[in-house]
Amino acid sequence: QVQLVESGGGLVQAGGSLRLSCAASGRPFSRYVMAWIRQDIGKEREFVAAIRTDDTTYYTDSVKDRFTISRDNAKSTVYLQMNSLKPEDTATYYCVATFDYGGPDYRPYLGPTIYAYWGQGTQVTVSS
Repeated sequence: QVQLVESGGGLVQAGGSLRLSCAASGRPFSRYVMAWIRQDIGKEREFVAAIRTDDTTYYTDSVKDRFTISRDNAKSTVYLQMNSLKPEDTATYYCVATFDYGGPDYRPYLGPTIYAYWGQGTQVTVSS
């Protein structure tokens, strides 16, 4: 089992920044792909960003050049730095994890279904 606890959400004006943190416990953090998934009310869950065990990162197009995912294996923590926030970024952000099975095929990590472990979510609200 992997336990995930997010923090750092809140209310911010458009153009502002927030940094989300996710502390993990229970299994060797360094062996897991870590990602952020978001969901707004009435919408489907949406992949935001992921980071593999070799620090390779992936982003959905709408957040590229604005968001940065990073990990600190010594602290078992993953971060999502969000800059130039827009009202459409408003959502509950979930920290998620799954074992990194290796190999070049990264596509499974770009959707929510592969992730076995989920945090409770943190709300991000961007006002216009």
